Amino acid sequence: MPQLDTSTWLVTILSMILTLLIVFQLKISKFNYPLNPVMKDINKHLYTNPWDTKWTKIYLPLSLPQQS
Repeated sequence: MPQLDTSTWLVTILSMILTLLIVFQLKISKFNYPLNPVMKDINKHLYTNPWDTKWTKIYLPLSLPQQS
């Protein structure tokens, strides 16, 4: 049974890693980042629902007290 020739594995693995790094760098460099990011106001409500003004609680079966 012939032996497996592993002499070229190091070169193959290193060239694959180098190629992956180059491809990732090229993909990242093509991404357009915003120059001046603006904060969003998350507290602003543009619409009102009838249930927004009421306090409601949903009781789950597991949150009810134990009954013996």
